[in-house]
Amino acid sequence: MDNGASSYRRFREQGDESGLVEIIQEYRDGLILYLGSIVGDLFLAEELAEDTFVYLGTKKPKDKGIGSFKTWLYTMGRNRALGILRRRPPVTECSPEDCPELASEEFDFARSFLLEERKTAVHRAMRSLKPEYRQVLWLVYFEEFTNKEAAFVMKKTVHSVETLLYRARLALKAQLETEGFTYEEL
Repeated sequence: MDNGASSYRRFREQGDESGLVEIIQEYRDGLILYLGSIVGDLFLAEELAEDTFVYLGTKKPKDKGIGSFKTWLYTMGRNRALGILRRRPPVTECSPEDCPELASEEFDFARSFLLEERKTAVHRAMRSLKPEYRQVLWLVYFEEFTNKEAAFVMKKTVHSVETLLYRARLALKAQLETEGFTYEEL
């Protein structure tokens, strides 16, 4: 699949609904996690992702071909998330220690447990960063966007994304150090 563009073209121009199904299967989880990093609520992120796919399926907007299909899709989702954030009061965050339903399950293998602990520490530290830092780190490291694609999604220049990414890494490293996190390399 060529980043979803051919599937969307098949759906939009020929009415082949399997193209939309392929897009949803390919991008659903990543879009939910990305939107969750923006709104701070996975349930709301699921609704926003669903809303993005419904918009894609009903309105059939035209992809202008400026970036990749994935970049375009994530931009649509981001715009929906920012619209929600503008219209509602901020949500207070709950740490995994305070909300037992969010705590991860225990694993049988010690290594798996340590890896999960590291992930949790990084996610917790990321929550304390500025939203712009969280977003650029998420796009580049978790979604594996290029700096150019991240710049397109965030509506910034490539240079400003590079600067933002550098500052975000420094802020994340400092936050992890204050929490006593030991690491090999960030």
